[in-house]
Amino acid sequence: MPETPSETWTTRKLLTWTTGHLERHGVDHARLAAEMLLGHVLGVERLRLYLDPDRPASSAERDRFRALIERATGHEPVDYLVGRAPFYGLELAVDRRVLIPRPSTEALVDAVIEHARSQGRPVSVLDVGTGSGAVALALAKSLADASVTATDVEAEALAVARGNAERLGLADRVRFVRGDLLGAVAGERFDVIASNPPYIPTGDLAGLDANVRDHEPHGALDGGVDGLACVNALIDGAADHLLPGGLLALEYNGGAQTSAVTERLGRVSGWGESRVLRDHEGLERVVCCVREAQGA
Repeated sequence: MPETPSETWTTRKLLTWTTGHLERHGVDHARLAAEMLLGHVLGVERLRLYLDPDRPASSAERDRFRALIERATGHEPVDYLVGRAPFYGLELAVDRRVLIPRPSTEALVDAVIEHARSQGRPVSVLDVGTGSGAVALALAKSLADASVTATDVEAEALAVARGNAERLGLADRVRFVRGDLLGAVAGERFDVIASNPPYIPTGDLAGLDANVRDHEPHGALDGGVDGLACVNALIDGAADHLLPGGLLALEYNGGAQTSAVTERLGRVSGWGESRVLRDHEGLERVVCCVREAQGA
């Protein structure tokens, strides 16, 4: 923002100028980004910005805000800049060690909650590739009597997830284990296995938006040649880690991946009929399948 000694930069004026500036630089959801950044600098919730719109920003606050705007126009994710992201009614700490939780993943949480509540008893849930802990913590918060285990191959991601569990008062509700996919829980069985694994085809990574491609961890995005390396591994191995009648719920990229995922579930022994669910934008996002009881 321009610095003119005689000009007073109020909250209202900062939001208006910043929204336009971010829009001109191609930042998505520019108004929301401006609110998040200014609220972060001023130490207030977004709503508070509108309750005191004529508050003048100090020189130090303007300097901090200007520095964040510059990083945002360079397509650094706003959630990383403010250090937090919303998910399923929770506020999670996030940084470049973990993928930023997406609203689309809430469909995965919804599917697990629906199944768990239909059982009429406490259930055990495994969240594979927990990252920030978003899915595991949302489930622990929503299912007060559930036993939740969360795994990740990255120690740094688990550190973020554990920190979020502590801040949310859920540290005693979630067991965190380091390991790759199902290798972290060898010999264990659960009522539900849920996962938001990497599902972007390797060849598509270069075409992702700059804020994703250049800043979020590629290990949480890269799903191999067809995007389904981890999804297929979970389909092939999850039945051995589910109790009879247990649910496998997987997030994937929809579109062309739908037929590949449902066909594989139909070929692999141990699975019943699959069901595809849509996310908040109406896109195919989650596949659910129940482990058949026979042979348990």
